[in-house]
Amino acid sequence: MTQRYKEKHRPQFHFSPEEKWMNDPNGMVFFNDEYHLFYQYHPFGTTWGPMHWGHAVSKDLIHWEQLPIALYPDEHGAIFSGSAVVDWNNTSGFFQDEPGLVAIYTSADTYPDSERPRQRQSLAYSDDNGRTWTKYEGNPVLSDVNITDYRDPKVFWHEETNKWVMVLATGQTVTIYTSANLKEWEFASEFGHQAGSHDGVWECPDLFRLSVDGDENKQKWVMFVSIGDNPEFKEGSRTQYFIGDFDGSTFVNDHHDETVLWVDYGRDNYAGVSWSDIPSHDGRRIYIGWMSNWRYANQVPTEEWRSAMTLPRELLLTSSEAGVRLVQKVVSEINSIRKSSEVYQDLTIESGQPASFNMFSPLVEVNLEFEKQTSNSFGIVLQSSKDEKTVICYDVERELIAVDRTNAGENSFSESFAAVQEAPLKMENEKINLQIFVDTSSIELFANDGKVVITSLIFPNQPYEKIVLFSNEGDTQVSLLKLTELESIWGK
Repeated sequence: MTQRYKEKHRPQFHFSPEEKWMNDPNGMVFFNDEYHLFYQYHPFGTTWGPMHWGHAVSKDLIHWEQLPIALYPDEHGAIFSGSAVVDWNNTSGFFQDEPGLVAIYTSADTYPDSERPRQRQSLAYSDDNGRTWTKYEGNPVLSDVNITDYRDPKVFWHEETNKWVMVLATGQTVTIYTSANLKEWEFASEFGHQAGSHDGVWECPDLFRLSVDGDENKQKWVMFVSIGDNPEFKEGSRTQYFIGDFDGSTFVNDHHDETVLWVDYGRDNYAGVSWSDIPSHDGRRIYIGWMSNWRYANQVPTEEWRSAMTLPRELLLTSSEAGVRLVQKVVSEINSIRKSSEVYQDLTIESGQPASFNMFSPLVEVNLEFEKQTSNSFGIVLQSSKDEKTVICYDVERELIAVDRTNAGENSFSESFAAVQEAPLKMENEKINLQIFVDTSSIELFANDGKVVITSLIFPNQPYEKIVLFSNEGDTQVSLLKLTELESIWGK
């Protein structure tokens, strides 16, 4: 057997479970100097199956320690997605002297004498930093016999109304409930009948407040909604967001219903939600996504384990010509795995004369600043052999950035995998900057300081060795090319 975390395609600086299947991140909460990451987990196979909550903790969001399974299926069913909070004031009555953790999750089974799925919300609590959990004897705490898809509760404390708020995925909408004690929930409102994309079932909502342009006096609420895979649409599963206002019971969208805003333009960032209870002195809103797509998640070419998470990202709002938009930045803690760098400056890439650079490590962060001169397109190729490469190209006329993985490596496991992933991107002062994180089986591209993000799995048969810069039908100036080696988070 291959040494663990050394297997082919195993990510080296993204979280993946030691073995078996993983999907959505769940129950992310910060408590007693630890970041908790729970996740949908099937401990008996490498495809989706009866769901448990796996568990890992981190001090820095980058290096993870996998802990024993936190929640097992029970008489109410499998343990689907949900969230966790610190009950600081013991509103639930679960704790004695100190605050503790409460998990709110979906119990999933079928209605008695029926094959119709039944999804209800349940609670579990922990008074030992999440190491052991007690399920609430009054489970389930919330159900609705009329709604079949009724899942993924994300809960937070709303200071102004002094209540807990739950956002719940309810078919093609998000339903909002409130509670004083986490046990008894009241309907508050429903959002989304016509708004945004309805290309698939709505899942994994999140709702949180962010400052606009860093101004504490100017704040907006952001709602994330993931959209399940629908065979009619080529992208598979993906995540949208809404910007608006929230008063403790009702979310009001700032945009017209037909406006669709994507969190990520790549194929492989799904079900992302944010950490709860990050202290106010830190002040960040940090989220992580499942780095896969329901279109092929069960088929990707890994054997002992399946799936990884994205890098954790800080979320920000910034003003643009189009309005207020989401920006993502990899958390600053990534610095802990940065090693030596090679820097090149003021390169002219002439039309049809690509410039080639050796990658001194298969794990690398690439920082690039392009200045358009006369070319109509330019970009970067990550190359292993002559046959395998990932191409990142900017089309000047169409104002599009694209990540082309049609020749990136193995793709026979799914007709949908070989894809060109495109995103709209305008040049700023005739420049574009790109930050690219290359792991053994993924690329995360942040363009123009995270205004556009493309997350993409790749499965090269051997590590990429070369970086090639190219320019078409004219010259391109590269004011900066910086290659930084990243170290594995899995140690010796």
